[in-house]
Amino acid sequence: MDHQAKVARIAEQLRNRDGNAGYLSLKKDAVSHMVPNPNDPKHRDQKVDVRGLNEILEIDVANKTCTAEPGVTFHALVRETLKHGLIPRLVPELKTITLGGAVSGCSVESMSFKYGGFHDGCLEYEVLSASGERLECSPTKESEIFHMIHGSYGTLGILTKLKFQLIPAKPFVKLEYRGYPDFQSFNAAMLEHCRKQDVEMMDAILHSPTQNILCIASMVDEAPYLHDYTWLDIFYKSTLKRKEDYLTTEEYLFRYDTECHWLSRTIPGMETKVMRFLLGKTILSSTNLLTWSKRLRPILKFDKRPDVVVDVFIPGNQFERFYQMYMEKIGYFPLWIVPYRRVQSYPWVNDEHDRRINDELFIDLAVYGLSNRKSEVNYYKLLEEMVFEYNGIKTLISHNFYDRETFWKIYNRPNWEKVKQRMDPNNHFRDLYDKFHFKVS
Repeated sequence: MDHQAKVARIAEQLRNRDGNAGYLSLKKDAVSHMVPNPNDPKHRDQKVDVRGLNEILEIDVANKTCTAEPGVTFHALVRETLKHGLIPRLVPELKTITLGGAVSGCSVESMSFKYGGFHDGCLEYEVLSASGERLECSPTKESEIFHMIHGSYGTLGILTKLKFQLIPAKPFVKLEYRGYPDFQSFNAAMLEHCRKQDVEMMDAILHSPTQNILCIASMVDEAPYLHDYTWLDIFYKSTLKRKEDYLTTEEYLFRYDTECHWLSRTIPGMETKVMRFLLGKTILSSTNLLTWSKRLRPILKFDKRPDVVVDVFIPGNQFERFYQMYMEKIGYFPLWIVPYRRVQSYPWVNDEHDRRINDELFIDLAVYGLSNRKSEVNYYKLLEEMVFEYNGIKTLISHNFYDRETFWKIYNRPNWEKVKQRMDPNNHFRDLYDKFHFKVS
């Protein structure tokens, strides 16, 4: 089926849906990369079948662009673009994150300190409204919709096609692991590289207060050896043991896939070599781990205090102060760090909150696996309060506890409602706040 026929089929579903059946959500080919939440009411929604939107439509080598459908996974995409010596400017860390998911969920990774998020390299979107209207959007055409689809988490419409930029790539990646004995020296080095833009790729893992590892990477034409982190060995743990490493470019981009952070660190034994040997390579992937979490939904739905899996974005000028408070109130390790350059002001951020940010650099600090079950402290809520105090933004892909008033002090309600009125006036795709702030029954 060609692309136009696929879009027409989806539009027909929207026009002919049962108007009394409640909310709509999407039935996709790929597994969801939202943190598994068995109590999410979307499991009971009427489904719009968007399966099949998973083709690469064009790779324009001369102009370094790609046009593709939103269900294409980054793993499938990278395998094709690397044949031409190209990759997207931003590749999320898990193989089956889709292009559409990276746009609506604000993906970042180790080139984000230069290029921002995946949306920042996008040139055009094709979007369906809730009524089935097809819209072509870009920074100069339907620009409000174009920029608000980013970070909308599927509450405004259905992305059906996108065009985005590619950059040159080499076949291998050399990594250097630079250790710092304290947070202050680590943070100074990271910020200096962000300022100078003198490295190609960069992220970090803070294993403990005295084990701060900055991971510097560059693409190279040849590699004297290669390591494999798809089975027994875990990439993030290797950064404590090695000073350098070599991976294929494809394996570097998905170096965290077999860890699938929130599952490997929240399931007992998942990080041991014995367990990884028994599971085998075919099981150790983000897709399989997330699929099994979905199958276990009926058992997990009674877990009212799930482990903390969250990314928070802190302005670079506030990061040291935030870290000090984090150490005082939480102090959990390891932490994953990704510096992220905000190449534009996003219209989904509240104007006043945006002014308070007052920095073009964000630091993504990720907490994966902090136990919430036996603590009297709700760490999700505590992190939300800390992030707000330091003018940051918390991702919505996990559990959320903001009250409505505070939430709309961070997100831009007037801008969201303006586009919502155009795209989904009858609220079939849910209000942004309500989609992520439901009570556990």
